[in-house]
Amino acid sequence: MSDIEILQKLRLETGAGVMDCKKALADAGGDFDRAVVLIHERGAVKVEKRADRATGAGLVKSYVHNERIGVILDLRAETDFVVRSDPFQKLAQELVMQIAAAAPANPDELMAQPYIRDESKTVADLVKDVIARVGENIRVNAFARLEV
Repeated sequence: MSDIEILQKLRLETGAGVMDCKKALADAGGDFDRAVVLIHERGAVKVEKRADRATGAGLVKSYVHNERIGVILDLRAETDFVVRSDPFQKLAQELVMQIAAAAPANPDELMAQPYIRDESKTVADLVKDVIARVGENIRVNAFARLEV
């Protein structure tokens, strides 16, 4: 595999920028798996720096499961650009499905829950991964769940 192909694979897997991938590969001595770990560690540092930023833009996402459970979610980011992005839209969909399946009482409880598609991760980990990809703070502002 050429260096360019490795960089492309690393970008696809992590969502990191080209220069971040290139630096991680260099720091890992060309070890792909170690580069993935480095990118995730560095992304976590960036997420912590963004935690206090205001989240003024957002969207309302709804989901109905088998016409018995309904969820409405208020998910926020810093800019409309990120709100319209694919990673943010996919996150919103995953969160409404999580809320429908696991019935958290509030956003804090939601963030602490194991993620339904991969129980080795929490919902907070899922949100942090998207924050690292899009470069902006993301926050679950509110949600409501109704079941008949």
